[in-house]
Amino acid sequence: MCLAVPMRLVSVEGNEGKAELDGIARKVSLDLVPGAKVGEFVIVHAGYAIQLLDEKAAEEQLELLADALERE
Repeated sequence: MCLAVPMRLVSVEGNEGKAELDGIARKVSLDLVPGAKVGEFVIVHAGYAIQLLDEKAAEEQLELLADALERE
């Protein structure tokens, strides 16, 4: 099963960035989301930011993920 997770960009340098969620940071490629800025949320899958999303949508998706993990 593949999973993509909303993360907030904390740094951007060229086409690479660092995204963070709950204190865990990962390097991500920004090739698929040109113009992404620090502070924005991105969906991260396999080391790539694949989509921008607003904060409300990111929070909703993170809540759904947390609910799903609680059920297991």
